[in-house]
Amino acid sequence: MKFGIIVFPGSNCDRDMMHALRDDLKQETVMLWHKDKDLSMFSTDDCIVLPGGFSYGDYLRCGALARFSPMMEQVIDFANRGGKVLGVCNGFQILCEAGLLPGVLLLNDHQKFTCKNVYIKSASAENAIGRTVGDQVLQVPVAHGEGRYHADAATLKKLNENNQVLFRYCDANGEVHINSNPNGAMNNIAGICNEGRNVFGMMPHPERACSDELNNVDGRGILMALAGMN
Repeated sequence: MKFGIIVFPGSNCDRDMMHALRDDLKQETVMLWHKDKDLSMFSTDDCIVLPGGFSYGDYLRCGALARFSPMMEQVIDFANRGGKVLGVCNGFQILCEAGLLPGVLLLNDHQKFTCKNVYIKSASAENAIGRTVGDQVLQVPVAHGEGRYHADAATLKKLNENNQVLFRYCDANGEVHINSNPNGAMNNIAGICNEGRNVFGMMPHPERACSDELNNVDGRGILMALAGMN
């Protein structure tokens, strides 16, 4: 499998993602500039990654300007043809702005940037994540100021009924409650996928939990499952 990592002005996790995929998971990676328009080197069995950061300085809304980058036209087409797309943190925000995922990421309920390790668990055994990580409680870092997932009641109902919620924030024991929610996200949602199960978005950073040197490899299984590598 080949991974393409898009670099926007303001991306700051693109190299983290590259090292996680290339060095820790031993996968082929290609860095892509946001003004490029060519994804012809990728098949729909490959995966395009939108990394974390502050694309275009987070002006207007997070991801609102990046959504109009030339490369995003190709990403939308790639996703609509069934290609895998992963957005992490700012990448998740961009996917929502582009309409590839439902809902929106709002300012954290405490109105502060949060940067710390959190616990998450798979929300369903019926999706790729659930089949891979099971009921494990995973420790993965977050680093965001606008990570509060929000959607209307009908969208939330659909996400839950279709098993499109990938992760929920929990405590170290796997209990899902408001005290384990770092940003006030509705239903403790930390990550979702689209109906076609080929577009994935999450606020926590699995690429920052892939290295033995960091004494945390909980993110490896997440990236492997999302990319269909196992």
